[in-house]
Amino acid sequence: MYNYWLPLWLAAWPACAQAVNEPCAPLTLSAAQALADAAHPGLVAARHDLLAEDGAVLQAGLPPNPSLSLERVDTRRDTRETTLQLSQPLELGGKRAARLQAAERGREGVAALLSQRRAEVRADTAAAWFAVLAAQAQLRLAQQASELAQRAAAATARRVVAGKVSPVEETRAQVAASTVKLDLIRAHGALATARAKLAALWANPAPCFAQAAGAMAALPALPERPELSKLSEWPEPPELRELPELSELPELPELPPLASQRERLLQAPAMQVARAELASRQAAARVELSRRTPDVALTVGGKRSEELGRTQAVFGVTLPLPLFDRNQGAVLAAARRVDQARDGLSAVASQLAAELVQAREEYAGARAQALALRREILPGAQSAYDAASTGFEYGKFGFLDVLDAQRTLLQAQSHYLTTLADAHRAQAAIDRLIGAEHE
Repeated sequence: MYNYWLPLWLAAWPACAQAVNEPCAPLTLSAAQALADAAHPGLVAARHDLLAEDGAVLQAGLPPNPSLSLERVDTRRDTRETTLQLSQPLELGGKRAARLQAAERGREGVAALLSQRRAEVRADTAAAWFAVLAAQAQLRLAQQASELAQRAAAATARRVVAGKVSPVEETRAQVAASTVKLDLIRAHGALATARAKLAALWANPAPCFAQAAGAMAALPALPERPELSKLSEWPEPPELRELPELSELPELPELPPLASQRERLLQAPAMQVARAELASRQAAARVELSRRTPDVALTVGGKRSEELGRTQAVFGVTLPLPLFDRNQGAVLAAARRVDQARDGLSAVASQLAAELVQAREEYAGARAQALALRREILPGAQSAYDAASTGFEYGKFGFLDVLDAQRTLLQAQSHYLTTLADAHRAQAAIDRLIGAEHE
């Protein structure tokens, strides 16, 4: 039993060790991509496949083995004849070179698949990491909104007791606080899901990293407004906070020109895989062509005659006659597979070009929305919130008006974060297509 389980444990140990190396600290994008590159199950399997191709190349370069035959005529010792022969096949028509080249092209194809898979994993990791970053920011917004709603409900209850507002206002404030609490619960769940999806990329079912450390619309704790504590209308006024300045929110850059990215598509991982497949099919076609030439087998041996009392040398040559089977069917099939791979290369190029245009449009749409939010909607929401806060300080607005303005500003911030996340997903899709590494 020990001998049975030990190899299995040793085989599983590297993957387990990679998962344990996840830092229990803020996780940067480069660290996340390094973890995924080292321990992603698909990449681990692809690397084993590449190592297996090394064995295929080694096997393809080996010559055929000789054969040894023994023939005995007659069972009587005095009259029997014994023939011992050694036969060595000789490959003609460049079979060995063609076979070796086909194996090497096959290994290059597997290496191209590994490169494509690495690009996909890097892009998936970038998208998942930015999703965690956005979920963290959304959670901070939900926490701020929940705190404000709870303070608003408590303050409204005190005003009802003082007889300054209708009990209806208290009900509205309590409903608003309950609704925001549901949003906070959803934000917690979304962050847990995003963390699990990110850690799954390096086969860790229990995320250990503290948080995603990066710059995507970082939302620090909002500063308090001490001037509200001077109001005498409420015995214990709620503490309102300001959102960060718009200059702290990053602006998405423009994409490179479409022509330059189309040029990069020529060296995209998917194109390299398609070219490697075409080269492999062409090498396989040359193997089938080489098989049209028959191999020669040379035979050397000796014949011992007991009756004559002497041993005679035996030499022979075996040459198949290609009268019927000239490998014409396999040659035709290999040629059609080459045509299929060539058409497949064209199809991959067309598909990548279409997907690149779609990803660019998605990024451009998200960027346009982010710019509109940053330059128009967020300033307007901030202005409305400032006006409501000022009016509240002078007794012209109720606290629920301030709360509504605050909630509108938080919702605009949340929409901005969602738009940034959409833009990062589109950028990850572009990186996956052209094989670019995220900076």
